[in-house]
Amino acid sequence: MRHGNKRNNLSRTASHRKALLMNLGCQLITNKRITTTLAKAKALRTYIEPLITKTKNTASKEAIMHNHRIVFSYLNDKAAVKELFTVVAPKIAARPGGYTRIIKLGARTGDNAEIAMIELVDFNEIYGKGVTPAAEPAKKTRRSGGGKKKATAETEATTETAVEETTDTATEEKA
Repeated sequence: MRHGNKRNNLSRTASHRKALLMNLGCQLITNKRITTTLAKAKALRTYIEPLITKTKNTASKEAIMHNHRIVFSYLNDKAAVKELFTVVAPKIAARPGGYTRIIKLGARTGDNAEIAMIELVDFNEIYGKGVTPAAEPAKKTRRSGGGKKKATAETEATTETAVEETTDTATEEKA
């Protein structure tokens, strides 16, 4: 029984699955967009996004080297690791997560398998035309509490204008 096992094994042994995800990850980093089956794309997303997150921790030289070694142990491709840390990392620095996008393309004619395109979000020129890369991290917002601040600011503004109007009318009556 496989209770609680959420990983998709892709009908492969552990070593074959590791090699498959390693190759797909290297190709995604190198080409920024690949086409594969939907199941492989979803498995690749859970494999590659933690690796992309590792590129953000640049607190010290030791941390950078440590993260290089960890990512290299997952990808086993020096060119892909270098591309990840030099090209991809600066573009995704302001993004809090969700570095990949999966777009369904339909069914393959031979075996009717669902085909999908997985791409790095910040490297798509079509969707990202209005977006400029920000140097500072994205502002964290919460839905709760925002209305209270806005409501108090509006009431303060209305009370200030009301006070000004009463003082203006009082000075006009005296004159």
